[in-house]
Amino acid sequence: MTEKYKIYIPEEMRLRLLNDAELFDFYKKDGSVNLNGFLKELLLQYFDEYRETKERLLDTILSDLSAFSSISREDADAIADKIMNSYMRNTEFKSERNAAITLTVSGRSLDIMHSIENNMLSRVSLSQYLNDFFSSYLSISRKDRERILFQDIFEELNTAIRKNSIIRFTSTSAPKVIFTVQPYCIAASKEEQCNYLLCLDNETGIPRSFRISRIRALYSSSDKFIPNESRKLELREIAGRSPQSTSKGIEAEVRLTEKGLQKFHFITKNRPDVLKKEGNTLYFNWPKTQLEEYFHRFGKEAVILSPDDCRESMRIFYKKAWEAYRKKEKGE
Repeated sequence: MTEKYKIYIPEEMRLRLLNDAELFDFYKKDGSVNLNGFLKELLLQYFDEYRETKERLLDTILSDLSAFSSISREDADAIADKIMNSYMRNTEFKSERNAAITLTVSGRSLDIMHSIENNMLSRVSLSQYLNDFFSSYLSISRKDRERILFQDIFEELNTAIRKNSIIRFTSTSAPKVIFTVQPYCIAASKEEQCNYLLCLDNETGIPRSFRISRIRALYSSSDKFIPNESRKLELREIAGRSPQSTSKGIEAEVRLTEKGLQKFHFITKNRPDVLKKEGNTLYFNWPKTQLEEYFHRFGKEAVILSPDDCRESMRIFYKKAWEAYRKKEKGE
């Protein structure tokens, strides 16, 4: 059985939810973002936690109000309900412009919607309840939102790490490849705020990194591996530095203009750690590809002085960009 619900939410909230659906690889077969599939999964994975959190908070408020003998139980219930539904509502998404979305549910997600309708709408509409539900989810850090949506994968990975079990899976970034790895740890990146599995390729022993939300068809085998202590230390170092890449760091020297230094301060996503600073020159030990990708955003405000291959790679990047714009000017 399938039912459709028309829900009204602020446009800004819809865009934030759509962004998460895209970030966490919820796509339809035609390549478009599957917002409905994402919202169904969010209902399945977060509803119980959300409901239990609200119930605990309500019980705490009622307990505090009941300490006043002048307040009747009936008044305490009314005041607690008023606090929950008015004063403690998230106002981040107050917007004059609302968007209508159609939520199509079936199976357990339909059961959850029926539970909301039958038990939780005494003083709020369905749209308002789901507004509060989505607001609560979006108030959580991105890495923890990923943990909510993919909690089954996290649990299985943590079990495999604890038991030293060899695992197999596919990835949305390479759906036709089956990866067989030895899992060591899960780490969250500092700025991107996603979670990564750090592991060793079971055949080559090469360190690998996989974003958790891209892992699919995860299978924990009965085969075990003996942890490599030196590799474990290496992976822990990567986890603390930049878990989205297992490439070894290179010694790099970058000269920035005053505007470049300002941009370095404000552009925090995937920003490399500074080893030392001498005037406008910064020194790094960071994976080559990530270093280059970060400074691609700086244009003439940053110049990689060394190593030479990194400097040459950046020169070619900007040369190709210049050639592309030049062709446009000539009408080619």
